[in-house]
Amino acid sequence: MQTLFYTWQNYRCAYDRLAPDGSPDGVPLLLLHPIGVGLSRTFWQRFCNEWYRTGQRNLIYNPDLLGCGESAMPQIAYYPLDWAKQLQYFLQTVIQTPVVLVVQGALLPVAIELAHRQPDLIRGLVMSGPPARTLLAKANPAWQQRVSWNLFNSPLGGGFYRYARRSQFLQSFSIRQLFATSDAVDSEWLAMLKEGSADLASRHAVFSFLAGFWRQDYTAKLATIAQPTLVAMGEQASSISRKGKTETPDERLHDYLACLPNSEGTKLPGRNVLPYEATTEFVRAIVPFVERLSG
Repeated sequence: MQTLFYTWQNYRCAYDRLAPDGSPDGVPLLLLHPIGVGLSRTFWQRFCNEWYRTGQRNLIYNPDLLGCGESAMPQIAYYPLDWAKQLQYFLQTVIQTPVVLVVQGALLPVAIELAHRQPDLIRGLVMSGPPARTLLAKANPAWQQRVSWNLFNSPLGGGFYRYARRSQFLQSFSIRQLFATSDAVDSEWLAMLKEGSADLASRHAVFSFLAGFWRQDYTAKLATIAQPTLVAMGEQASSISRKGKTETPDERLHDYLACLPNSEGTKLPGRNVLPYEATTEFVRAIVPFVERLSG
């Protein structure tokens, strides 16, 4: 598989275009990876392998967001709207056809912004392990976000990132916050994070996320998403927010389905990174949804 590139706002951006053996069929998938120490488009490798192993024939576009993976890593504050504009350009100039957008976790605001900006090129959405709705219903104060960003964007932040990319920290964090079982935090996962965080410039995207630039009120924009939407929730889904910690996975799922006008939901084994920790079940759950949109 060869890494491909395009240029957006003078930045070099990387992506994979995956295809089945023979002629592709159905609506393409556009994958949106999570942001975190060492995370990039490689997060989706297990998913892509399983997708084709089950005989699916959709094209898959798997880009690196700016600041991640093999894309450029400028020292800037990244907002969800910035990444949405990057993906909008990618849709318009590279893919040039409607897609099913598959988004992981708290990168949901990027998917919301993209669907709002380019609804004609989004045929449907799959939301995997979205955050507690309370996190997307009230904006963090702008001054608080900037203070956090300035703190991270300092020598102190650089030191913290060096600590955070240590294998021991990554393993502990993954067990505490991401995976349902400690056994699922395997050597493949840790090696991926270690390799992905080797470039210290990868910290800017992570710190933008930690500064809370994604914490806006998306209630109105969620309610205007008319495309079919599938919400996949882990049976042991947890939250980073104090309010979110009190809700059950069923309550969170119901909260999203009540907000989205054309939606359905499913619960799967696992916690917060379903495409990686419950790959087989995740693929099995979304295949019928994608097939309906391909008809």
